[in-house]
Amino acid sequence: MNNDTILRLKNSLDEIVKTISEANVEFWYAREIMNRLGYDRWENFSKVITKATVSCKAAGAEIEKHFRGVTKMVEIGSGTQRKIDDIMLTRYACYLIAQNGDPRKEEIAFAQTYFAVQTRKQEIIEERIRLNERLSARQKLSESETELSRNIYERGVDEKGFGRIRSKGDSALFGGHNTQIMKTKLSVPENRPLADFLPTVTIAAKNLATEMTNHNVKNKDLYGEPSITDEHVQNNTSVRKILGERGIKPETLPPEEDLKKLERKVKSSDKKLIKDSELLVKSEDDT
Repeated sequence: MNNDTILRLKNSLDEIVKTISEANVEFWYAREIMNRLGYDRWENFSKVITKATVSCKAAGAEIEKHFRGVTKMVEIGSGTQRKIDDIMLTRYACYLIAQNGDPRKEEIAFAQTYFAVQTRKQEIIEERIRLNERLSARQKLSESETELSRNIYERGVDEKGFGRIRSKGDSALFGGHNTQIMKTKLSVPENRPLADFLPTVTIAAKNLATEMTNHNVKNKDLYGEPSITDEHVQNNTSVRKILGERGIKPETLPPEEDLKKLERKVKSSDKKLIKDSELLVKSEDDT
């Protein structure tokens, strides 16, 4: 997600934030935020809200303090007004809606970060988005490696064989540096995966090569460690070539902060969001 997109989406949500001035409470109306999150129909968006309230209860928060039902008067043309039901949403409520929305929507992906942070400063939002992208890339790599391990186990390769295949793939990707050499080079603890300390581009590269191996192992009906190793090495070599054409040498990139540590920070900040999220109280305007 580039900076122009981040600024556009940030402004779209900043424009509709409301404040209960006497209580310094920030909130958003569900019907106003619906379109800003990529939803056109209230029927579909209300289903996401329902899921969010379930998540709210599961987290130990009180639903009514974050999702406040109200009735509003709206213009329907020719100066005529009618009542419609709406919902006042705290930052935490909006965060839960984003977490339960369609992640394929660009607006939802952005909102997951926008509402997670306690400030609307763009640089902090950008930093959190980069973290989320790295966490997402790591999760995809874990899933593809799990699938590969399962696939090759059925084709005569045990756990130790999988480790050898993965290390030789790393050697091809990192220009002759196998997994152990790269862990030493980047000061990765012996009991931790190399990928937890790699930048997003390298994690994505490893995932692409692994997905290619998964695909070809099944499509070519490969069997045994030698043939699968050869396939995985070729795929990593191809990915390395693509990176090289763009001036990227994965073995020269500096390590990133431990993803496990960052995950703990995210979980901690999520808990703080519940605690610090301003609570909606019934106002005189509610009808």
